[in-house]
Amino acid sequence: MNVIGKVTVLPRLPEAIVRLEELAYNMYWSWTPRAQELYSILDEGVWNRFQHNPVRTMLEVSAERLTQVASDPAYLERYAAVMADFDAYMGKKDTWATQHAAELGQGGNGVAYFSMEYAYHECLPIYSGGLGVLAGDHCKSASDLGLPFTAVGMLFHQGYFTQLFNKDGWQQESYDQLDLTTLPIRLARTPAGDEARVSVRISGRDIVLRVWTLQVGRIRVLLLDSNVPENSEDDRKLTARLYGGNQELRIQQYLLLGVGGVRALRVMNVQASVYHMNEGHAAFMVLERIREEVARGQDFRTATESVAAATLFTTHTPVPAGNDAYPYDLTDKYLGEWPAQLATSRDELYELARQEQYWDNHWVPSFSMSVFALRMSRAANGVSELHGEVSRGLWNFLYQGAEPEEVPIGHVTNGAHNLTFLAQEYRDLFAGVLPSDWTERLEDRTMWEAVRDIPDASLAGTKRRMKVQMIDFVRASVTRQLERNGASAAEVAATESLLDPDALTIGFARRFATYKRATLLFRDKARLAKIVNDPQRPVQFVFAGKAHPADNPGKAFIQEIYRTAQEPEFRGKIVILENYDMNVARHLVQGVDVWMNNPRRPLEASGTSGMKASFNGAPNFSVLDGWWREGYDGKNGWPIGDEREYADLNLQDDADSFSLYRTLEDDIVPLYYGLDDEGQSHGWLDSVRQAIITVNPEFSMQRQVIDYTQKYYLTLNTRSHAVQANSDALARDIGGWKSWIRQQWPHTSLQASAQLPASVQPGERVSISAQVNPAGINESDLRVEAVLKRGEHIIRVPLEGKGQGRYETSIPLDESGLYSIGVRMMPEHENLSSEFELGLLKWA
Repeated sequence: MNVIGKVTVLPRLPEAIVRLEELAYNMYWSWTPRAQELYSILDEGVWNRFQHNPVRTMLEVSAERLTQVASDPAYLERYAAVMADFDAYMGKKDTWATQHAAELGQGGNGVAYFSMEYAYHECLPIYSGGLGVLAGDHCKSASDLGLPFTAVGMLFHQGYFTQLFNKDGWQQESYDQLDLTTLPIRLARTPAGDEARVSVRISGRDIVLRVWTLQVGRIRVLLLDSNVPENSEDDRKLTARLYGGNQELRIQQYLLLGVGGVRALRVMNVQASVYHMNEGHAAFMVLERIREEVARGQDFRTATESVAAATLFTTHTPVPAGNDAYPYDLTDKYLGEWPAQLATSRDELYELARQEQYWDNHWVPSFSMSVFALRMSRAANGVSELHGEVSRGLWNFLYQGAEPEEVPIGHVTNGAHNLTFLAQEYRDLFAGVLPSDWTERLEDRTMWEAVRDIPDASLAGTKRRMKVQMIDFVRASVTRQLERNGASAAEVAATESLLDPDALTIGFARRFATYKRATLLFRDKARLAKIVNDPQRPVQFVFAGKAHPADNPGKAFIQEIYRTAQEPEFRGKIVILENYDMNVARHLVQGVDVWMNNPRRPLEASGTSGMKASFNGAPNFSVLDGWWREGYDGKNGWPIGDEREYADLNLQDDADSFSLYRTLEDDIVPLYYGLDDEGQSHGWLDSVRQAIITVNPEFSMQRQVIDYTQKYYLTLNTRSHAVQANSDALARDIGGWKSWIRQQWPHTSLQASAQLPASVQPGERVSISAQVNPAGINESDLRVEAVLKRGEHIIRVPLEGKGQGRYETSIPLDESGLYSIGVRMMPEHENLSSEFELGLLKWA
């Protein structure tokens, strides 16, 4: 038939269970297994077939079945318990935020969080990997903590992609059109009751965006959708696929997210005092916010300061592919109308995003989304301690003359939403020893020590049950794959013995970017075969992961693992699952004995999959990169390789693979199989407990969002109010001051001299003097300082102005060692967010 439209008619639920609909439209159920059971009980087959979607499940279940459960005392008891917990959660007033961040909830203050992708649950596939999981988890914990928080994203109506393996193990992608009316989302309504729509003008055409709302506990998510009749066929496809297409598609998607997202907030009357960009994809949000300020009568520079004062940028990757940059001709095509709207010039706008890129054998300027995000934020962070260090080095060129450690990029180490990934069996186990309010105190390190009181037999029994569940899931998945590819009956039957629940089982599931080195395990197959096939102490591996559709080297890694798993010595001992998603991830992290991760250090910004495994008692076995560099304590898992970088990548792979095999053979396998007279492995269970105790609090998303609130949200809230007070008086002052400084800076000069004997005794002093030509800049607006480096240690000593551009100081050298001494000057203003904010430094 020719379909002209669709409408979803929800079932008329019996009064006794009428609130199933309300619960289905709040993602609270996605981290509450008992709530999910209310829907799976209706029809487990339907529940599993439609990606555990409660809305779709209710649509497919018969009225007779609904009537039946509505009169079942056992079901009604479950229903009442879930709804009581839901009401208590939604109605809680004394949240962490009301106690520790009350100012964020006053006078319309709040956080607006922008991300290109979100992973809340497998039934809403608008995510590709870790970035989306992190964003979804961030929202969930913002809800848990009671933050005034609104998220903005895109509703991709074909999602990312469904991953299938053909007979040769090559990844194939399929895109299925989502039926939006069967998802747990609703069309947004403005405060006046109208359907929420906004438009964004791109290259001379107006693109209409429909706004959908997703309720995530106590917070709301606004999702933008261009697939509406008012748009052309091409424009309707702009929100078809996540990370599909070429640069032209991506820059248009980013404009829709940034510009359309701000307009969606406005039409929904959502106020925010802090704007958080989760990766550079969202950087165009500042264009619309500056335009709003200019429309209110501010000049471009004042508007820029006002907007940046309220903006935080989180960078997630040091890999170039994760930092979009566009040639100026392409930028002109899509941003050509913006300079006039912002009352500025093309050069002044583009300078905020300028990065030299090596294209076509020469260096050319580009419009970098990450540079733009950094320039237009007054706070920025990486996602682990090491990633913060790497990011400061990566973006050091924006702060010429600053030492890498002085670059104003901090870090908040990522976490994961414990309750989303923690199996109900472990929740029940923990509830026996933890306080009754433990789910509200997940970041409390001391509380988790009580896990040591769990008896060995109880802990071991829970781990085994979860492993059996995972193996059943793996067997079912491989069976479906074989049947689809026309395998023989014998091959299908062999899946019944796939994996051994008594064997040490190691999991690896990641995005298959090549730097994550998914095939490192196979560098020495002969040695691996001995490990896997030890008759007394066998080891088995489960892999999963998607490669980007355009990443053929990543697909080749998948195929290599697939083919290796078919070789006789590895058959049944190594498995790779297709269609890695949140459902696969949950089964793996809840069931494996050990989680393995071996990226090429230092390219793993953080990683979070291993955290989720340790929530469920799986120690990590990983390269000391990202979060594991901070998480490893010597007892909660094992390192792969050394804490160092290599110039020769082949040498690095050799060293890390050698470490991987040796640690398996000498440490992990003996510990796992070391049993006492009672058949228990106390040593192994000690490492399991240590993983649970150390990782659950320190790498909880609750801890992460608290860190963001205390380090950034509260600070930016205060700063934005100060800068915007009195009709942006301070913003105007800072903007004008910066303009004057930048104009005069090329004309300044600095000369310095020092009385430096060849050697001195500790405690002796050296005299340093400098002569400055300030080029009309007030000397009170300049900081002249001596910088002493002794190894990695930096000492900064200001020089005292003596008039007429002359500066002096005398510095004691208290410790022995070799010192390097220099003199530099920089602009100084008491209201800068960082002394390096302008990125202007001049060395003598």
